[in-house]
Amino acid sequence: MTIFIARLLARLTLLGTWWTPVLVFAAVFATSWPLMALAEPAGSALVQPGTYWWYFVVTAATVGYGDFAPETTAGHVVGAYVIVGGIATLTTVFTRIAAALEQSRGRRMRGAVTVDHSGHVVLLGYTPGRTEQMADELMADGTRVVVCAWEEVATHPMPEHGVEFVRGDLTDESVLRRAGVQRAHSVLVDARDDNEALAVALTADHVTEGAHLVVALRDLRRVRHLRYVAESLSCVQWHSPYMITEELRDPGITEIYAELTTHGGAGTYSVRLPTSLGPVPVERCQTALGRHYGATMLAARSGDALLVNPGWRSELPAGAVLYYIGSRRLTADELTAALR
Repeated sequence: MTIFIARLLARLTLLGTWWTPVLVFAAVFATSWPLMALAEPAGSALVQPGTYWWYFVVTAATVGYGDFAPETTAGHVVGAYVIVGGIATLTTVFTRIAAALEQSRGRRMRGAVTVDHSGHVVLLGYTPGRTEQMADELMADGTRVVVCAWEEVATHPMPEHGVEFVRGDLTDESVLRRAGVQRAHSVLVDARDDNEALAVALTADHVTEGAHLVVALRDLRRVRHLRYVAESLSCVQWHSPYMITEELRDPGITEIYAELTTHGGAGTYSVRLPTSLGPVPVERCQTALGRHYGATMLAARSGDALLVNPGWRSELPAGAVLYYIGSRRLTADELTAALR
């Protein structure tokens, strides 16, 4: 009977769908009840409407509590039929679940998924080794990362890193939307060359809705071309992955670095604390530098120890070296006058 039902479902094109276990279960129930009623003695409690459904469920599930059981040999045969039907149903359910999981994993590995994250970082483009490095740095603080690569990357290139993977034409709006670019916090255009970067950036700028757009360029002279796309996007040297990840996490930080390393802007300098002052609290150094020279202390070196952004309550010994940001280099006499 179970084989007959399976063949019937196959003819109805229902075999292999989620309807299969439902229909098998229903058919076995509908056929076993009248058969059990014929096999069991008249008035048997087993075939009563209030009890047979319970007997059917526990028997089909192969649990068999034993609170109800057939009395006749024919009833035992019908019970065996129910067990076979239950096993067939459960096998079909588990097969469908396994197939669904495998299909989902296959879609994920092929980059055919649609990302539903928000506030994540999207990396448009994949370069072996380089992309893994940037993804690891971004995820170190819990940031979600989506890698969106060209179709030539046939399968997920870094499944063990815990990133989502989307595959397709990076100049296609629908592909970028599958990667969740429209809901992203930051988007990096990391193309194979600067011309491609311009084309991808144009599409990304069209899709983004407030996300910070960063473009990695090999030739920073191309920045003027990218400005035609959007004035607000940031261009970073392609060969500086660390700077790229910094810009993705904290928009605008590369502009500060550029100002610090550009002639005519604020510079980074060092000056040694005069021994005549003795130990000096960090708070006093910070206040004196800021009030008298508009400078900001970054770090201090005491012996072999480098203290970056030291606490204000810390005390620096005489002869310690101060590192600061300011408009010019200060002399030891100027520092002494400010600290007295």
